[in-house]
Amino acid sequence: MLDAANYTPRLKAQFRETIKAAMKEEFGYKNDMQIPRLDKIVLNIGAGAEAVRDSKKVKSAQEDLTAIAGQKAVVTKAKKSIAGFRVREEMPLGAKVTLRGDRMYEFLDRLITIALPRVRDFRGVSSKSFDGRGNYAMGIKEHIVFPEINFDKVDEVWGMDVVITTTAQTDDEAKALLKHFNMPFNS
Repeated sequence: MLDAANYTPRLKAQFRETIKAAMKEEFGYKNDMQIPRLDKIVLNIGAGAEAVRDSKKVKSAQEDLTAIAGQKAVVTKAKKSIAGFRVREEMPLGAKVTLRGDRMYEFLDRLITIALPRVRDFRGVSSKSFDGRGNYAMGIKEHIVFPEINFDKVDEVWGMDVVITTTAQTDDEAKALLKHFNMPFNS
């Protein structure tokens, strides 16, 4: 049985023991506080048109996202009405969850080692999805690649956004950090 008080996620320990030193040497940081680190990971499922027709779809997306993240997802609502899409203000449209600390490291570990290799025809993630400020965004077409989702009980396959926020100042620093975590970039 795991002792919760002494448990440290594998990637967090790896960051402390090897990645910090490698990053400091690679970029020549003078101070340990300059070394980029993970800040948060935001997961988002937009239910879209299905949510407009059936409000139970958002509940399903929220439950699936909660299972994947290990933390309760919140329902996202429309900010304003858009008649063309039949969307009213405050109508539930999706779900999101923000992970920090140990849960963030656990999720990243599962994403890299379990979920991404299960994606069909996987050739790596794009190295062009950085925003210019050291944050990385990617999309997953099917949320069923996560082992927490029971494939037999899925009524709808959702697409999912994963945004990894780092403290890096540049894209090169953030890419180097994620490469040290074994993120499978395709180039």
